[in-house]
Amino acid sequence: MDRRLRRAPDAEWVLMYRLGLSRRRIAALVRAEPATVGYHLVIARRQDPGLEAKHQAAAGAAPVPHPSPADLARLDELIAWVEAEGRLPSDRSGQRSERSMARWLAARRREAAEGILDPAYRDGLAHVPGWLGTRRESEDEARWHHRLAQLEDFRHEGNDWPRHKECDSEREHALGVWIHTQRYKNRRGELDPVKVKLLDAAVPGWQAGRTRGRPRRR
Repeated sequence: MDRRLRRAPDAEWVLMYRLGLSRRRIAALVRAEPATVGYHLVIARRQDPGLEAKHQAAAGAAPVPHPSPADLARLDELIAWVEAEGRLPSDRSGQRSERSMARWLAARRREAAEGILDPAYRDGLAHVPGWLGTRRESEDEARWHHRLAQLEDFRHEGNDWPRHKECDSEREHALGVWIHTQRYKNRRGELDPVKVKLLDAAVPGWQAGRTRGRPRRR
């Protein structure tokens, strides 16, 4: 079975992280998406509060890969854009380049939240006021990942896709509304591509959901 579809967290990935390897390095070694590895590590840190300290201690003695020249050029591009426009890029902009910068910045926010943001990014982004976003945005991001973990558990219990109408429980209703919203945003092209990959890895088949008329699992 593809490791990306295993129940999170993957023990091998967690071990590598505990030994000081970065999320991107792990992803390269196991040939998985960095976002998928990141999702597994979020769950692992939730289960083991001491994991991050062990990772940081081990990483301190290991060589840390630095952003490539292209990555640093992207950082400089973002800083120049913010200085010129006087605001942060929006992922709903009509300009593809602005949406791309917004997604890049969102990825750096996630890395900062996970404690794995490269110092070069941290120092450069210090010149971008408010780049970490608001407290509400951080809470919304955490809530999204929590819902994903809940949905994964729901499916692993043998349940069919949760409904947002005619539900058997409040739990099913909450998860049904959430996944319905993700499908809607994805159809409109408004769902973060990283989140699409996380959904694909954690709950394969989420875009199709139930087959019309198919009876519920019991």
